[in-house]
Amino acid sequence: MAANSQYISNTRNDETKSRGKFDWILGIILIAALFLYGWATWKAGSANAFYTAAIKSMTMSFHNFWYGSFDPAGYITVDKPPVALWFMAISAKIFGLHGWSIVLPSVLFGVGSVYLMYRIIQPYFGKNAGRLSALALTITPIVVADSRTNNMDATLVFFLMLGLFFLEKSIGSRRIWPLLVSFGLIGIAFNVKMLQAFMILPAMYLFYWLAANESWKKKITKLIFATVSLLVFTLAYPISVDMTPASSRPYVGGSETNSLLELAFGYNGSERLLGQTTGTGGTFGAGMNSKTQNKKGGMPTGGKAPTGMKQGTKKGAAGGKQMQAPGGSKKGGPGKMGAGGGGGGAFNIGTIGPFRLFQSALGPQVSWLLPFALFGLIGGLAYFRDKRRRWFYLTTKQKQLILWTSWLIPVYGFFSIASFFHPYYMIMLAPPIAALFGTGLTALIGLFKNSLRTNWKFYLLPLAITATAALQSWYVYSYYPWLTWIILIAAIGFSIGLIVIPRGRALQALLVGGLLSIMAAPTWWSLTPTIAAESAMIPTAGPSLLESSSSGMPGGGGGMGNSSVNKKLLSYLEKHQGNAKYLFATSDSTTAAPYIIKTGKAVMAMGGFNGTDPAITLTQFKKLVKNGELKYFYYSGKSGNTAIINWIKKHATKVKSSLYQSSSSTASASGMGQKPTASTGKQKPSGNGAKPTPGMQKPSGKGAKLTPGKQNSKMKSGTKSSTKSTKKQTTMQLPGGMGGMGASGVLYDLSSIYK
Repeated sequence: MAANSQYISNTRNDETKSRGKFDWILGIILIAALFLYGWATWKAGSANAFYTAAIKSMTMSFHNFWYGSFDPAGYITVDKPPVALWFMAISAKIFGLHGWSIVLPSVLFGVGSVYLMYRIIQPYFGKNAGRLSALALTITPIVVADSRTNNMDATLVFFLMLGLFFLEKSIGSRRIWPLLVSFGLIGIAFNVKMLQAFMILPAMYLFYWLAANESWKKKITKLIFATVSLLVFTLAYPISVDMTPASSRPYVGGSETNSLLELAFGYNGSERLLGQTTGTGGTFGAGMNSKTQNKKGGMPTGGKAPTGMKQGTKKGAAGGKQMQAPGGSKKGGPGKMGAGGGGGGAFNIGTIGPFRLFQSALGPQVSWLLPFALFGLIGGLAYFRDKRRRWFYLTTKQKQLILWTSWLIPVYGFFSIASFFHPYYMIMLAPPIAALFGTGLTALIGLFKNSLRTNWKFYLLPLAITATAALQSWYVYSYYPWLTWIILIAAIGFSIGLIVIPRGRALQALLVGGLLSIMAAPTWWSLTPTIAAESAMIPTAGPSLLESSSSGMPGGGGGMGNSSVNKKLLSYLEKHQGNAKYLFATSDSTTAAPYIIKTGKAVMAMGGFNGTDPAITLTQFKKLVKNGELKYFYYSGKSGNTAIINWIKKHATKVKSSLYQSSSSTASASGMGQKPTASTGKQKPSGNGAKPTPGMQKPSGKGAKLTPGKQNSKMKSGTKSSTKSTKKQTTMQLPGGMGGMGASGVLYDLSSIYK
C-alpha cells in the first residue's frame, strides 16, 4: 500500500513538472490522426444516409432532436439512442448539413481518443509508451474508417476512454467525484450504442478494486455510489422515453414493443449474441459458422439480408467488372468474401471460434498488432513485477496492464461467439490492443536488454516481431504477394540481428527496423479510407476501397451509405402532394432517407430501417389516408407490413410509370455533394432485392439474364462485339444499395381510395 501511494505521489509530481511542456511527437501523432480521419470528408456525401436523414430531421425541431427522429414528422426514430446524433445535429445546425459537418464530431472524437490514450498511459509508463500506444490507435484501420463516418462507434470509444481517464483520476486523488463521473460517462455511452458500452464495466470494477489504495469497506461504498451513478445516467433517458405516451413521441425504431429498453436488451442486446431475429424479416446470423454461411457472402442459410446489403458480382457476360464487398480481395485467400472467411464485407464476420478475430474477415480491420500486444502483455507482467515481493503481489504497472487486459478479454470473447454484428464493431478492441502494444514494447525492450541469452525472456521481443509479421504477411498476400515476402524477410532479418547483436550502437537501428517492418502494412491499410475518401454506412478499410474508387464509386464504394434521388419521381410527388403531411410513404428507411435529406419533407418509412418494425397498424394507416395526410405509397419491392401493402395493392391506383420513371434511369444526388457515376461496362451491385435499371447488368450467376439494353442473343462473354456494345451504353447509375428509386418500383395513388 505504501509503495503504491509513493508511486502515485511521484507520478503526480512528474505530471505536474511536465504540464505545460508541449510534447511535439504527440503533436505530430495528433496531426496524423486528424489527417487520416478528416481528410476529404467534404466528399462524404450522405455518409450513412440512415443517420443523415435523422440529423436533417433533428435540426428541424427540438422534438425530433430529443427523440432522434428519423423523419421530420416524428413518425419513427433510428434504431439507436440519439446521444451521438445530438453532436452531429448540433454540428449540422451550426455549419449546415454537409458531408463534412455530419462526420466532424466523429473526426474530433477519434482524435480525442488518441489524445486520451496518451494521457492514460504516459503517467505510468512514460512518454514513449504513451506515444507508441497513441500511434498504434491512430493507425488501426477500423479506427480510421469509423472516425470518418456519422456512425456512433467513434463517439462510443471516446466516452469509454474518457470514463477510464476519470477512473484513473479517482484512484490517484482518492476522491469520489471522479469515480462518479467515470461511471456516469459509461451510462452516457450506453445511450450512444447501448449494451456495447457495458463491455468495459468488468475492467473498471476489477481495476478499481485492485488499484484503489483504500480499505475494502471504502472500496465497496464508493463502488456502490459509482453503480448508482451508472444506473442514473444509463436509465434516465430510456425511462423518460418509455414513460412518454406513444402518441406524443415517435415509435422506437428497431423495437417490437415501442420501448427503448426493449430495444437495448433485444435487438441491440441478446440478438447480437444469439442471432438477429427481429428487424430483418427473418433470422440472420444465428449459428454463424462455415456450414451455415452462404457461399456468396457469408450469409447464414435461411437468413435474409438487411435492406441495402451490398452484394458482390462476378464477371458477367457483358464484361462487367467484378465487384466485392468492402475489404474483399481480387485474388482470393485472405480478404475474399466466402464461406468461412471473408474480407470485411458488411455481414461477413468469419466463423465462430477462439481464433475468429485473427481470421481474414475481421483481422485486417483491427488485429495487425494483436500478436505483439499479447507478447507484450506477457513481457509486461514479467518485467514490471517487484522481485522483492511474492509472485502474486501486483505492482502499479501490472495493475494497469490488468485494466487493459480485462477490457480486451470480454470483448474478444463476445466477438468470438456472437452471431450477428458488423466488422466495424471491431473498434472496441482497438484501445486495449494499442495500449498493450505501447506498454508491452517498453517492457519487451527492457527484458531484452536486461536478460541473458539463456533466459527465455530475452527472446520475447524477437518472437513478438516475427509472430506479428507472420500474421500480417498472410493478411497482405491476396493484394500484394511481393509485400508478404518483404515483411517476412525484414522481420526475420531484424529479429535475427537482435539476437546476434543484442548490444551496442546497432541495437537501436535494429529495433527501429523491426518496428517499421510490422507497422508499415497497418499504416497502409489505414490510409486507404482516407485516400478513397471513404465515408460509408458500413465503414471498412483495405485496398479494395482503392479499386472501388478507381472504378468511379463515390466515397470508395461504401455500400449502403450512398443515396440518390429520382428527380422525376420527386417532381411528381411535390407537384401533387397538396396539403398532405407526408410527401409519400414507403416500407423502409433506405428508400426514404435520400428524399428526407434532399427536401427536408416528411417521408414515412413505414417499418423503420428494414421495413419490418410494427410501427403502424392497418387501421392507423387507413386513417392517415382517409384524413388526406398521406396520398402516395412507393413500393420498392422490399419487405414491409404485408397487411398494409396487400391493402394498397388491392384498393389504390397505380400511377403511370411514365410519369415518374426515367427511361435512362438518371438520378441526382441527394443534395449532399454526391454525384451519380457513369457506367462504361463496369457494373455496380444493384442492392438487395432491387432490379437492375435498363442498360445495367444483373449480377451474374445461375439463371441471371440481361435486362433490356443488352442483346442476349448476340452477347457473348469476352467477345469484341460485347465489349464495344458495353462501352457505347453509358448510363448514369445509382450509387448505394437502393437499386434505383423509381427505376423498378411502383408508385400508388392512395387518394383515390376514399373518393
